Amino acid sequence: MNQVIQSIAKDSIGSYVAKQIDNILPLGADNESVQPVLEFHLNEALTRVQRCIDEVSMWRGGHFDILHSTQYCIFLYYLANTIWKKEGDRQTCTKLFLLNKALNAIDLFYEIEMPEVFFIGHSAGIVLAKASYGNHLVLYQNSTVGKNHGESPAISEGVIMYPNTAIIGRCAVAKNSIISQGVSVINCDTSANSIAFSGEGGALVFRPNQRCIQADFFRNYAC
Repeated sequence: MNQVIQSIAKDSIGSYVAKQIDNILPLGADNESVQPVLEFHLNEALTRVQRCIDEVSMWRGGHFDILHSTQYCIFLYYLANTIWKKEGDRQTCTKLFLLNKALNAIDLFYEIEMPEVFFIGHSAGIVLAKASYGNHLVLYQNSTVGKNHGESPAISEGVIMYPNTAIIGRCAVAKNSIISQGVSVINCDTSANSIAFSGEGGALVFRPNQRCIQADFFRNYAC
């Protein structure tokens, strides 16, 4: 993989993450097994985060900066999710989940299947439930995806959630839907290639996209 790691040597990443876990969760001997597990799965997690970074137009392709907060936020998720899928190591994955929550104020559980490519503008206050997530997802602060009476949303490709938005319950969120700031989509569907606004009485109103806003976020994206 032709990847440049910025701000730290690649062979120090496992130790760096393990030390962060130990500082956030000072469990002593219980943390001794963490670093070898992290290092064993590091290459796969780095490959996954770089695939994501390379698609985001505002990020430098081929480079991963461990001090870039949202890149690091996504990396911690991919690392935890990789370890979970490969080993089912709930304890290590939980520690990574809690580290990400402490550093970035995001609630993104390691069992959730996020897409290969997604973008986080600001991670603070993002809460994501187990749902179906399409590729080229955009998330901003205080965006929420949640269940309602056991029903979870199905989110298609190219969905943008601007700040303080929510998608809750039995929703089919169509391709290239944009949820405008402060809007909640609850137990209803959206229209493809449209922007959702709050109308009279809180009912959703959809207006056609005038241009492909998703292309502002992702390289070579076509609506």
